[in-house]
Amino acid sequence: MNLFNLTLKLKGFPIAKAKVVLAQIQAMSNAQHKAYVQHQRADIVDYHLKNNANYRQLAGTDSISSWNEVPILHKHNLQKPLQERLSKGFTKKNVYVNKTSGSSGHPFIFAKDKFAHALTWAQIFDRFSWYDLDFNHSLQARFYGIPLDRIGYAKERLKDGLSKRYRFPIFDLQEVKLEKILKVFGIKSFVYINGYTSSIVLFAKFLKEREIVLTAVCPTLRACVVTSEMLYDIDKTLIEASFGVPVINEYGASELDLIAFTNPMGQFRVNSESLFLEILDQNDRSVKNGQEGRIVITSLYNKAHPFIRYDIGDTGVLDEQSTIKTPILKKLIGRTNDIAHLPSGKTVPGLTFYYVTKSIIEDDGVVTEFIIEQKQIDTFAIQYVSKRALNTQEIEQIKTALIQYLEPGLTLTFERRDVLTRGASGKLKQFVSYL
Repeated sequence: MNLFNLTLKLKGFPIAKAKVVLAQIQAMSNAQHKAYVQHQRADIVDYHLKNNANYRQLAGTDSISSWNEVPILHKHNLQKPLQERLSKGFTKKNVYVNKTSGSSGHPFIFAKDKFAHALTWAQIFDRFSWYDLDFNHSLQARFYGIPLDRIGYAKERLKDGLSKRYRFPIFDLQEVKLEKILKVFGIKSFVYINGYTSSIVLFAKFLKEREIVLTAVCPTLRACVVTSEMLYDIDKTLIEASFGVPVINEYGASELDLIAFTNPMGQFRVNSESLFLEILDQNDRSVKNGQEGRIVITSLYNKAHPFIRYDIGDTGVLDEQSTIKTPILKKLIGRTNDIAHLPSGKTVPGLTFYYVTKSIIEDDGVVTEFIIEQKQIDTFAIQYVSKRALNTQEIEQIKTALIQYLEPGLTLTFERRDVLTRGASGKLKQFVSYL
C-alpha cells in the first residue's frame, strides 16, 4: 500500500471503502444519479432529525416532508461547543475534528465521521488523477501557511514529508525570499504546484519581471493547482504564461468537502457525488441555471455533524447546461459578507473595488499586491506592495475609476507597505470592512 493511503488507514479512515463507493456513484446513469441524490439527502436529514438534538432544535420539528421545508443553516447557527453539535454515538475521540480558517469572519470547530472524511480524500485523489497527479508519488511544491509554534511547525513538516510535498511558507514573500524559492525549483523535480492563489500570483509576477518561464528551470513541472482564494482570469493568464503549465482551480470548504475542480475541458466541475449544491435567492428559493445566487450545500454523508442546506457564504452561478449529475459552476463571485456600504445607501460587493483597482493598479507591473479596507462609510484605505510609490497621476486615475463605478464623495487613502498582513492560515483577505 502507498504511504499516503497507509497513513489515512492507520488513522482510522476507510479509504479503500470510500474509493469503492465513489466509483459506484460515478458509474450511475443520469436517472440513477438523480434518484441517488434525492434518496441520500432525505436520508441524511432523517438521520440527523433522529440522532442530533441540536439539529432537531434548529429545524423546530422531528419530521420534514419536502426538501423545501428543510431549514437553511448558517455558521452562526453552529457557534456553540462541538460536543453539543455531535450526533448520537459520536464523540471527539471517534470523529475527524478540525476548524475553519475564519476567512468568512465566523471561524468554528467542526467534525466529520471517518467515512465522510475518507470520501473527501477519495474525491481529491480522483480529481487530481484527471491530470495524472498522484499524492503518493508526484512531488508537490506547496505554497501554504504553516504554524509558527514549535510543535505545530514540526507536525506540518512531518505531514509534508509523508505526503510528497515541499512547503514554501508564504508569510513573507519579499524579493529575496522569491529568489530562494526559484533556486529550489532548479534543484527539485516538482511535478505540480499547489497553494493559495495570491501567493502563487506573486511568484508568477516575480518570474514575469525576470522573463523566466518556470518550466525552463523545472522541466518536470506539469500543473499548478490554486485554492482557497479567488482566481481571476487575468491572474490565470499570468500564471500559465509565467509557469508554462495549465492552471487548475480548486474550490472547497474544510467543513464540507472538495466543492468544485477544473476538469480537463476547462469547466469548473461541481462535486455531485458527496455533496448537493443549490443556488438560492434571498428568499431561499432555487434560481434557474445561469442566474446568480447564494451557494447552499448539503453534505450527503456526514453523520457526525449536520451540514444540511448550509449557506457557505459565497455567491455563484451554475452553467445553463448543468445536470444534477454533472453540475458546472459557471461563475464563483465571492463572499456574500464582503459588502461595502456607501454614503448614498448603496451596497456593492467588495470585489467591485478589487476589480476596478486591479485593472489599473497592476497594469504596468509596478504594484505586486494590494488590499482594500473600509475604515468609515465614506473612507477606504488601499495598502499596496510595490517597487516604488504610486505617483499622483496613478492615484488620481484610480480615484476617478472608483468614483465612476461607485459614487462621488469617497475618501481614498494609499499606504505603501513592504509586506501585507495575512491571516493566521496565510490567506490574504483582499477586502475588509470595519463598519
